[in-house]
Amino acid sequence: MATTTAAISVASSDLTGNALSLSSTNTLYKAGTVIGLDQTTGLGSKYYAAAQSNATLISAATYEDNTANWVYLKNPGSSTEDYFTIELGASNIVIGRLYGGDWMWIPYEGEQDIDISSSAIKMTLETMVIYQVA
Repeated sequence: MATTTAAISVASSDLTGNALSLSSTNTLYKAGTVIGLDQTTGLGSKYYAAAQSNATLISAATYEDNTANWVYLKNPGSSTEDYFTIELGASNIVIGRLYGGDWMWIPYEGEQDIDISSSAIKMTLETMVIYQVA
């Protein structure tokens, strides 16, 4: 059984007027069990020579509804102006932008596609899905 633990730490000396330091960890389990997730797409990167608009990045058809899936996305670029817009579903509901160096880690229900749009040409996006096979 695979054991995968995700962790995040946030620290600031001046965000709230007091020092802030928080961290959280989560072991990734199959839905409703204590059996570890054991499937992954592997860490990959996609290079986009042309600007993208509502392009499917992660197809919901690949993942089963109501299972435990986690998505990692990162813009490894260094630009403070160029970004990827992360969108959900056929309506392309924007859930955020990833500027150079930004990343996101989200639970994914596998019901809607995850799409992207890019603000420029010649951009790269790192991706990985850790998922459950029912």
